[in-house]
Amino acid sequence: MAKITVSGVDLEIEERGAGQPLLFLHAGEGLWADRPWLDLLAQRFRVIAPAHPGWGGSALPDWVGTVDDLAYLYLDLAQRMNLKDAVLVGSCFGGWIAAEMAVRNTNAFAKIVLTAPLGIKVGGRDERDITDMHSLSRQAYLDKAWANPKRDPFDPKKLSDDELQGIVQGREALALFGWKPYMHNPRLKRWLHRINKPTLMLWGANDGIVTPTYGKAWAAEIPGAAFETIDDCGHYPAWEQAEAFAEHVTDFAS
Repeated sequence: MAKITVSGVDLEIEERGAGQPLLFLHAGEGLWADRPWLDLLAQRFRVIAPAHPGWGGSALPDWVGTVDDLAYLYLDLAQRMNLKDAVLVGSCFGGWIAAEMAVRNTNAFAKIVLTAPLGIKVGGRDERDITDMHSLSRQAYLDKAWANPKRDPFDPKKLSDDELQGIVQGREALALFGWKPYMHNPRLKRWLHRINKPTLMLWGANDGIVTPTYGKAWAAEIPGAAFETIDDCGHYPAWEQAEAFAEHVTDFAS
């Protein structure tokens, strides 16, 4: 991975492939595991995948503490890297960041793919749209996050001390950015109509963290947004169904 300083923040960035640029914003789980989907996407795109501040080797300055901060940071990154007609892809927490970017400025992007994003409230005051991942046992979490929990790539015995430390730091950062209100911005839904580029909402059909019903509510707020599902897939399509995920992204971008 390379290091780059953007707006005073030291970011760790993985880059591979050539062609149309694709900015990939990772889920709350981070980029620690094998990432076959990046190789698959790199067959068609120049993939740029930063580790969010607080994850991996990216710094988390004390003045960065909201998803708004991350949105502006990545818009600055797009400008710094001179991205044009890029594809913006965000997964889970990264999808929330991507949406916050897109309601502000889409000049660098031609198309947007939001994969099971967190970030908005669609139900009533006492209805939970987003599963409280922090309150679940490990097995309960796996049962909701994966169509087949055996596909979960997390095996602490196979990870280095640095990778394990990065996971812990990433989970702390996720709590910082999304603890209260839990994993959403109450104002974001009101501004989703500002997303003015073709948008694909991509969902795992078996997602128990944020259900496809929640995804359809997301799509209804974005003008012209398409909604597609991947069968036999939970909350992390890029991990659980890497080939299908890459195919959906590539087809939409094309």
